[in-house]
Amino acid sequence: MTGTTLVVGATGTTGSRTATRLVAAGHRVRAASRSASPMPGTEPVRFDWYDSATHDTALGGADRLYLVPPVGDPDPAEVMLPFLRRARAAGVRRAVLLSASAIPEGGAATGVVHAALPGLFEEWAVLRPSWFMQNFTGGHAHAVTVREEGAILTAAGSGRVGFVDADDIAAVAVRALTAERAPNTDLILTGPETLSHDDVAAVLTRAGGRPVVHRRLTRDRMRDRLAAAVPPEFAELLADMDLAIAGGAEDRTTDTVQRLTGRPPRGLREVVEREWGLGPHAACPVEDDERSARFQPTRS
Repeated sequence: MTGTTLVVGATGTTGSRTATRLVAAGHRVRAASRSASPMPGTEPVRFDWYDSATHDTALGGADRLYLVPPVGDPDPAEVMLPFLRRARAAGVRRAVLLSASAIPEGGAATGVVHAALPGLFEEWAVLRPSWFMQNFTGGHAHAVTVREEGAILTAAGSGRVGFVDADDIAAVAVRALTAERAPNTDLILTGPETLSHDDVAAVLTRAGGRPVVHRRLTRDRMRDRLAAAVPPEFAELLADMDLAIAGGAEDRTTDTVQRLTGRPPRGLREVVEREWGLGPHAACPVEDDERSARFQPTRS
């Protein structure tokens, strides 16, 4: 495929990684963000979900889209669907949406956009990653409490999650955007194993050499903590996602990363060491316009 990909959320956790991989593979990229931040090898463009005046300019010349929904919006379809109709009219033929494993087609938030996507584009994919490993290393609330309190606070109990590396998500995104045939389906992405938050705390302790514990909160206490940072209805949604984890909803792994990229997904210890600059493949921090992706039902 030739053409130009508009990466919406290009300064975020998956957007930045997707843009970088596309450029490295020789593709043209328009890197969209509210600040139009420069990114090597891309054409930066200003884009704000809530400012429709930025939409047509950002779309100019693009035939593919990578879509990160607006952060913390419990009803993103209200702004996303008009933009997607504009994109189709402007000549975009393939769209890849970042959603979440916890949100099915037609479900809350991005689930509504997921349901509409096949009717808007003949070529499409919905990425439904599990919770991000970078939530414990970047700018997400979990990473902050790990640094400041040596603790992860959740209402997830002993529920297990197939945490996934954002680099693996980006690798799948690039395949979905550039392969000759679009997936035309939703793709649930996980890491190689499921872990409880107690397991995650143990990995962080071993990797960082500093004790980290998992503090178990009630659903209502978790909601109240979240409500200090996000709208109340969104805090309710995120707290309910923790309850779903406690009930086993995220206790699964898939072969999607292996199948689409040809290599197995990375494990948490390797990712933590890389993100913290401890391992042989240490990475530089990435500015996070997605709040490390879990403050979306693209994650919180």
